[in-house]
Formats: sequence, C-alpha cells, structure tokens
Amino acid sequence: MKARITAVVAATVLSAIVTPSFAGDAAAASAKKMFLLKDGGTLFEDGKMALEDKFGRAIHLKEGQSLETVDGQKITANGNEVARLDALLRQGHSNR
Repeated sequence: MKARITAVVAATVLSAIVTPSFAGDAAAASAKKMFLLKDGGTLFEDGKMALEDKFGRAIHLKEGQSLETVDGQKITANGNEVARLDALLRQGHSNR
C-alpha cells in the first residue's frame, strides 16, 4: 500500500515536470520584463508593451495609460502590441 501511494505521488510530480508548456509561456519567453498588476493582469514589456487581463486575454492598451503593479509601482504604457500578444497566447491551442 505504501509503495503504491509513493508511486502515485512520484508519477504526479513527474507529470507536472514533463507537461507541455502553457500558451502563456510563449508570451513570457518573448518578453524582456513582466509586471504583475494589482487587478490580476500581467504587463509584458520588450520595448513596446502588451497587456493580458486576469482571464488570460490580450486586451487593448491605451497610449499613456497608467498601470499599477502589485507592489504599488506606477507604469505608464508606451505602445500596444495586442495582436502580437494574442498570437503568443493562442500558440499551442490549435486543432492540428
């Protein structure tokens, strides 16, 4: 019984490690900086900025829009890469 429980726990841990990347990982890999926002979203920055809401959707970002990070830092938006972020978030969700 103890060996079976150990095997199940080991299989669970290994499957978590070997599981394919989530779609958001492509966006995270392409960004130079990521900021967690107070409203639950994520701001990706690599010269221009893209905004993901708390539900994992790319949303429109207005030029000069002020965003607040979890730690209280204020960031002013400069750019709107919504199409590129949307493509990165959808990566890995095709029906092929």
